[in-house]
Amino acid sequence: MPDLFDLPDDKAQRPEPPRPLADRLRPRALSEVIGQEKLLGPDGPLGAMLAAGSLSSLILWGPPGVGKTTIARLLADRTDLAFVQISAIFSGVPELRRVFEAARLRRQNGGGTMLFVDEIHRFNKAQQDSFLPHMEDGTILLVGATTENPSFELNAALLSRAQVVVLERLSLADLERLAQRAEKETGTALPLTGEAREALLEMADGDGRAALNLIEIVQAWKLTEPLRPDDLARRLMRRAAKYDKSGDEHYNLISALHKSVRGSDPDAALYWLARMLEGGEDPRYLARRITRMAIEDIGLADPAAQRHCLDAWQIYERLGSPEGELALGQAVIYLALAPKSNAGYAAYKGARREAKRTGSLMPPAHILNAPTGLMKEQGYGAGYAYDHDAEDGFSGQNYFPDGMKRAVLYHPVERGFERELKKRVEWFAQARARRAAAGQGGKKGDKAGGEAESG
Repeated sequence: MPDLFDLPDDKAQRPEPPRPLADRLRPRALSEVIGQEKLLGPDGPLGAMLAAGSLSSLILWGPPGVGKTTIARLLADRTDLAFVQISAIFSGVPELRRVFEAARLRRQNGGGTMLFVDEIHRFNKAQQDSFLPHMEDGTILLVGATTENPSFELNAALLSRAQVVVLERLSLADLERLAQRAEKETGTALPLTGEAREALLEMADGDGRAALNLIEIVQAWKLTEPLRPDDLARRLMRRAAKYDKSGDEHYNLISALHKSVRGSDPDAALYWLARMLEGGEDPRYLARRITRMAIEDIGLADPAAQRHCLDAWQIYERLGSPEGELALGQAVIYLALAPKSNAGYAAYKGARREAKRTGSLMPPAHILNAPTGLMKEQGYGAGYAYDHDAEDGFSGQNYFPDGMKRAVLYHPVERGFERELKKRVEWFAQARARRAAAGQGGKKGDKAGGEAESG
């Protein structure tokens, strides 16, 4: 019977499992990173830092799969720093203390530490503050990675000590270069027609890691004939679009929708509306924001726009999804094609500024009601001109506080219905000037005062 210690070691003879394609193609130098040339080139922020030999703490902000971790690791290699990686999802205060202590000891021995924190926005304020003293004394060089807007998610103190670097999602051209690199690595061409190849890369939605995973799946099929787009769609599920209803993408897409409406582009507006609905956005939120667009950007240039939005909102409430969403789409088209004016919005904001500036100035006495004898003795209502008694229905009296310079707040535009309103504004301004020049105050004596009492 053989000795147990002479038996072959199964683990030693077992072949190493194949590494994922994304891991095999991980860049070994910054020059191999695809899609971030603006950052890494000689004139880019990271390229300039490396050329100067003065790398600072960084916040790498960008969508998934664009190379944040890879770039951080390669920066550590270029600057001879020990690379320590943690995730804010799995790490807490005890692990941070161990990391800081190890970095302190490494520094005492003449070495430096790059601490890479993935999903850094998930740390709370106290955890983020814990980095500050170690960044300031040089114990660590912090590189944080986040998919969320740092200005919303990270402390101002942390942001003031780090440079925010924005990484872009990969373009189709970038993904094509990645696909060619994958084909060279595997020695296997993708069994796809040209259109199917483009469809595959579009499925990755700008995520290089997702693209390589899809390529690895397709290459494993061992096909003899190239697939067309329809065949590919039946075999692969399209990757869900990146959309967080409470995160940065939410605000990016509603901004895109609003500005497309303001820019009178119904096609773009419909596209962004559809993107939000496909991402799972609440149609009621969209109905509210669409109504706001009618008020803010169309206003009195087309007074029917607000009614149209309210009707669409009500239709959605009655029909629900998906039929009710069509009403929202039609409202978006109407708003995009409507004449635009923010004159009412600007006038309202101007009025609020004037109200703050002038404080508690009283209305002029002649437009105050005088229901009691004492108030009449104080001059309330005296000299009020009842506009209906004027020949043209306009007295031209002053309605601003005494001593306040008349504010001109509403400036209608030459578009839509506001073109007509502009004519009216100009007529009243000219009539007011004529009465002022003639010295008419529009005073109608006792009759005017009596009318004033009834409001």
